[in-house]
Amino acid sequence: MSATLTVSPAAASTATNPHTARPSFIGLVRGEFLKVSRQLTTWLMLLALAGVVVLPFLIALTVGNLKADIQAEPLADLYRFMGQGLTILRVFSGPVLIIVTARLIGMEYSSGTIRVLLGRGVGRIQLLAAKLLTVFLIAAAILAAGMLLEYALSLFVLRAVTGNLDALKAINGTFWADTRVYVATVAISMAVTILMAAAITVVARSLAGGLSASIAWFPADNIGLVFFILANLLTKSDFWLLVTGDLLGPNLNAMPRALLSAQAPGSATRVLEGPLVPVDGGHTLLVSAIYAAIFLAVAVVLTWRRDVKE
Repeated sequence: MSATLTVSPAAASTATNPHTARPSFIGLVRGEFLKVSRQLTTWLMLLALAGVVVLPFLIALTVGNLKADIQAEPLADLYRFMGQGLTILRVFSGPVLIIVTARLIGMEYSSGTIRVLLGRGVGRIQLLAAKLLTVFLIAAAILAAGMLLEYALSLFVLRAVTGNLDALKAINGTFWADTRVYVATVAISMAVTILMAAAITVVARSLAGGLSASIAWFPADNIGLVFFILANLLTKSDFWLLVTGDLLGPNLNAMPRALLSAQAPGSATRVLEGPLVPVDGGHTLLVSAIYAAIFLAVAVVLTWRRDVKE
């Protein structure tokens, strides 16, 4: 008895030379998720972020006249819960996303594993895209989990303070529309933050350089407003005030206030300082889009064109 075994040329080539096999994009993304999940600091940061989100609601329970405020103006208090909660989520999720992005990209350069990955057939842009997609999915999960947590905490505070949930009857269509807009501004801020950290880390080509510069970006962007005010006072020129209209951080801060309806109270929209000149929603979106495009272009072009010598 005899049998004939037919092996295709492609299969034979792969079997004799396994290094010719190309890793799949899904496999790369799965590998990046595995890296993030095995880092203890990732879970500690997420735990700290959850604590920061919970803290304002616990403080609200100690406010003596909160019950009277909710009963008198329930919609205004619901706007305040929504605005402050989402702002806290936006601000404090930023460092988490910066650290995760800088570590995923910077560790490949600092440890030298970038050469191993490229040597095994992983494309440069393919690798960068896998890392960015991983962080974007993590950001989406943080946003969804944060929204659910804040919704549950809002219900808990209302029930604990007033003994009922009658304040929810004041919710109208405008409130839900404003909530969707506010969530969208948080998502935009997360996306731009990720691209910023990716671009800076690719430029620095190291974990330490990318992480330190990325973390310092938004504090410098916002604190820098003080120096523009001083320059305006010293020179008597409005040029320095106009420049702040093109800064990323202040525009992200002003975006909810500029996009929400007139019904939204100021306490729900004005939490952080915006540019020193009036800006509308379209301006904040345009500035954010320009910065995002520049960050993405820098990350992609440098990853694609520069030689890897680490």
